[in-house]
Amino acid sequence: MAKRILELIAEGFEDVEAVTPADYLRRAGIEVVLAAVGASKTVKSSRGLTLVTDTTLAELSSQGALSAASWDGIVIPGGMPGASNIAASVTAATLLKEMHHSGKLVAAICASPAVVLAPLGLLSGKRFTCFPGMEKNVSGALWKEERVVADGQVITSRSAGTAGEWSYEIIKHLVGSDGAEKVAAAVLLRH
Repeated sequence: MAKRILELIAEGFEDVEAVTPADYLRRAGIEVVLAAVGASKTVKSSRGLTLVTDTTLAELSSQGALSAASWDGIVIPGGMPGASNIAASVTAATLLKEMHHSGKLVAAICASPAVVLAPLGLLSGKRFTCFPGMEKNVSGALWKEERVVADGQVITSRSAGTAGEWSYEIIKHLVGSDGAEKVAAAVLLRH
């Protein structure tokens, strides 16, 4: 059975950090469902890209599909104010905590590790990375100056320029190194 990932999309998301994992994970045979945090499936990025998501968190909730049991992991792009908009969502926060406590994958990039995960306590005692400078807002976790950091079921990354490597680590976590290497080769991720 294919792995299922929920990717949260909020107004002001970072284009590359949202599209790259959706693309790469799908190439690996992983089902990716893009869910708008707001009321509309049409969401605008911080750079003006308009993305139409598959669903909304409200729709998933009404279908009974907004629980950790429905997913193998959750992906959170960065970008501002996208990360802040996810952090402001009580529904997203509740789901993220449930996913984390259920041992499911939680992957965040750029501002999201500091803005979304840290305030929920999901980085406590973990090694992590984020957009340079934002680590100053995180306590109780060990910041690493690496492009991607995987610590247990939490995978964090730095910015749009690391989205491919971050997606690789997510795939590796979900389906193993062989699946990740196939996608890396197909998209020429390594030179």
